[in-house]
Amino acid sequence: MKSYKIALIKGDGIGPEIIDEATKVLDAVASACELHFEYEELLMGGIAYDITGNPLPQETITKSLTSDAVLFGAIGGQKWDTLDRELRPESGLLRFRKELGVYANLRPAVVYEELINASSLKPEIIKGVDIMVVRELIGGIYFGEPKGRTKDKGWNTMVYTREEIVRIAHQAFRIAQTRDKRVVSIDKANVLDVSQLWRDVVTEISEQYPDVELTHMYVDNAAMQLVLNPKQFDVMLTGNIFGDILSDEASMLCGSIGLLPSASVGEKIGVYEPIHGSAPDIAGQGIANPIATISSASMMLRYALGEKEAANKIDNAIKRALKEGYRTQDLAQFDAKEVCSTSEMGSIIANYTTK
Repeated sequence: MKSYKIALIKGDGIGPEIIDEATKVLDAVASACELHFEYEELLMGGIAYDITGNPLPQETITKSLTSDAVLFGAIGGQKWDTLDRELRPESGLLRFRKELGVYANLRPAVVYEELINASSLKPEIIKGVDIMVVRELIGGIYFGEPKGRTKDKGWNTMVYTREEIVRIAHQAFRIAQTRDKRVVSIDKANVLDVSQLWRDVVTEISEQYPDVELTHMYVDNAAMQLVLNPKQFDVMLTGNIFGDILSDEASMLCGSIGLLPSASVGEKIGVYEPIHGSAPDIAGQGIANPIATISSASMMLRYALGEKEAANKIDNAIKRALKEGYRTQDLAQFDAKEVCSTSEMGSIIANYTTK
């Protein structure tokens, strides 16, 4: 029996609820596939600040780096918005990503056939959509120096080095080789020098992948094209702030942000998390959709642990639950046979992993 050490960071808001359902499903698939997961809960976010005075304790960094993977829920909430910026939950998350070196954020946007009517776009536009957004995660304007503000002025600097662009480009091209072999690199090279460097370096790296087609697109056009004709995209490669925005836009093609997972990977460790936030307004009500977090656990099995059979079991269990009409509150109006609580949906999916 193979054993894996998983760091759990539940975080704030609905984070504990959705992580609990993901571990429920992981334990079920572990039984079916003769695996064992050893979990260790670590602190980050608002809850970490409340307990330790620090949104990211050093222990969380150290123990995450000695784990096989990190499964993360969500952080933040209005309760902590008045803190100094460096003490807010979001600052802890940015530092966490930097300390772990998880430079590539992988965000799939796949339309479930059973939920094709959940999107605001016409079914004929989104049917068959299967996009992977590859977002650079620890560079760009969120981390660039100098930055600061006065009473009347604020400034941030968008910086990318050749090395940062090279490594994220390789990630995108390697992923494209396992898919439809198409990469569109998204930038603003008509305006920004940093984007021109991005475009030049990505073009250079593409020569090492002659089997992959590379095209370039300005970010404003990409935002429009995602709504106009999303099926044209296979792998979307982009920087930190553009990827942040475009991946959230892509998520809504699928009908609910509560459906989509993500992986943040680097040389040392991977962090697997839903793309949605902590939703403190619905925390504790049992109505959060756990599917994005359960799908993130599947990505963890597939990419971090190499357990493809277990990952497939989870993916198929999610599809079966949706096909049979089980819905959480956010999807209740879309062909629901039964509206489930957070815990009920987790139990249904866990049960189907063993069938």
